[in-house]
Amino acid sequence: MASDGARKQFWKRSNSKVPGSLPKSTPKLPPTPVKAKRGSTFQEFESNTSDAWDAGEDDDELLAMAAESLNTEVVMETAHRVLRNHSRQQARPAPQEPPAAEQEPKPAAELPALPGADLRLVKSASESHTSCPAEELRKLSWSGIPKPVRPITWKLLSGYLPANVDRRPATLQRKQKEYFAFVEHYYDSRKEEAYQDTYRQIHIDIPRMSPEALILQPKVTEIFERILFIWAIRHPASGYVQGINDLVTPFFVVFICEHIEAEDVAAVDVSRVPAEVLRDIEADTYWCMSKLLDGIQDNYTFAQPGIQTKVKMLEELVSRIDEQVHQHLDQHEVQYLQFAFRWMNNLLMREVPLRCTVRLWDTYQSEPEGFSRFHLYVCAAFLVRWRKEILEERDFQELLLFLQNLPTARWDDEDVSLLLAEAYRLKFAFADAPNHYKK
Repeated sequence: MASDGARKQFWKRSNSKVPGSLPKSTPKLPPTPVKAKRGSTFQEFESNTSDAWDAGEDDDELLAMAAESLNTEVVMETAHRVLRNHSRQQARPAPQEPPAAEQEPKPAAELPALPGADLRLVKSASESHTSCPAEELRKLSWSGIPKPVRPITWKLLSGYLPANVDRRPATLQRKQKEYFAFVEHYYDSRKEEAYQDTYRQIHIDIPRMSPEALILQPKVTEIFERILFIWAIRHPASGYVQGINDLVTPFFVVFICEHIEAEDVAAVDVSRVPAEVLRDIEADTYWCMSKLLDGIQDNYTFAQPGIQTKVKMLEELVSRIDEQVHQHLDQHEVQYLQFAFRWMNNLLMREVPLRCTVRLWDTYQSEPEGFSRFHLYVCAAFLVRWRKEILEERDFQELLLFLQNLPTARWDDEDVSLLLAEAYRLKFAFADAPNHYKK
């Protein structure tokens, strides 16, 4: 075990910006070591859908009701299918279909595997001129959303856009106008003494974000500063806290990709995007980020009690699902807060590439309480994913360094799908049995 005197020699801030490394300044983080049933088509579905989705203004409540009725068995089968396929690929590099007589009989209760989000189906849902079948859209989105329809789907799943397509133009116009009214009313107050510290911290944090090639473009920096400052002013219970800034990027990237052809958004010259388009993207990003933060605001209030609670729950959950990993961390005096604080504060954005974050958020937005409740199981699956490497480390500094700089730079959608499948399995096993992870 490391002595207190020895350990003090290892702590310092890390300046690295790549996934898996600590940002220059993260709130309340301890210092880091120097060493570092198959879904039916939407057309069939829509024909049987009543105008209940059109009634009233409160689409958030309607979407929440639909989410609660999400077919758990179908999504669970998807998780099992992904894990089974991965296991078979590991065991048999070139699998062959066995003779029919040798195939295992399918259990009577087993449902067909849920397909990934089909572009035609999702587009049909998002362009429906009567109503959006929210429950079906969530099911399809769980397995990933096709890039061409991701912007509209994220707006629907977040509750920003109304379900009925006929009401969307008026809603967008009203919300965009409302946002820029906030900008006109509040943004100049950044120069006032009472708000200078908030604006200064935002101004310092934005250049530390990634991808640098996108964030450091002057127009993007200005947009991020406005979004974060307006949110902080309108939410005084928390104000601006480091970590919130990272949550702007996925929405901005997804929404701007609707208007550009470049495959790598980090290489896009935003100055070529029309100003009126950028204004719409800015307002849409603000409102979608606000919807996300509504569900996890206790992560950023004084003393960040939401994060403290989630880290403790993660520790208790891991102690139940993999006692060996948990005991290994304890034996080497590695505290969960030293690495998992950032996982909760930044929603794993500093741990995986941006492309993986976007895929992860497809599922988060399709899960009830995805960014709060389901994220816990994703973090547990993420930790246990590295159990072999964790158990091989016998040194405090090297173990903590590894946990703060996990090798995910080459991760792709398949890695995220496996992570989500394992997280759903854990949720299915533990979510309705809280005593399983309580000591």
